[in-house]
Amino acid sequence: MSIAAPTRSRVRLLTAAATVALAALSLTACDHGDGVRDEGASRTPSNSAPADGDSGKDTSAGSTTGDKTGTGTGSGNGTGSGAATEPKPRPASTGRNNATASTARVTCNGSTVKVTAQSVSRPVNHMLLTVTNTGSKRCDLYGYPAVRFGEAQSVPPVIEDSQPQAVVSLPPGQSAYAGVALSGGDDGGGSDGRTEKTLEVFFQGRNTNDGGPGAKAALPAKGVHIDDSLKVTYWQQSMSDALAW
Repeated sequence: MSIAAPTRSRVRLLTAAATVALAALSLTACDHGDGVRDEGASRTPSNSAPADGDSGKDTSAGSTTGDKTGTGTGSGNGTGSGAATEPKPRPASTGRNNATASTARVTCNGSTVKVTAQSVSRPVNHMLLTVTNTGSKRCDLYGYPAVRFGEAQSVPPVIEDSQPQAVVSLPPGQSAYAGVALSGGDDGGGSDGRTEKTLEVFFQGRNTNDGGPGAKAALPAKGVHIDDSLKVTYWQQSMSDALAW
């Protein structure tokens, strides 16, 4: 029985030593140079929100991605839109056709105008010739009308003072005028008086007296009295200028 006691003491000492050794090994395994730390506290649950710093980095990365995507889309749309809507340049218009149509002129004659004759009260023994452009182009009236009453063989002279400063030009539908002094009146200024019932008007050309076909103008049924003092004015732009002589 005296031997049993020491044996039990040794067993206890060995047990205690083993426990201390295990504890030391455990501490050594947990210490990596940073000291002892709580492994449970250093772990972040999978469903926990990220830290503020991490959140800013993620947001920045998302913005960068969004910017790149937006830039790519905008560039693509801009290019496509420009190609679809940009008009192709047109060649500059020379205006030749319009200029030709607006400046094309012909000489007024019986094929392009209508002529009317009417008596007027003032001046006395005068008649007014009206020429209207019935064509589709502007026509020019050169000089003065060569009038032929009845079967006359000569053309009456022109009143030189009535010459206008420019050639009378008629757009389609417009009219011009000339005055005709039929006779010397009651003062006996003329001779060889007679009554004529037909009248034909001829036109002058730009460089020659032949301006093309003439035109007939109707006279009153009773005719008009003329004598050898018969004279005409140059073609005038206004009626008042035609009857001023």
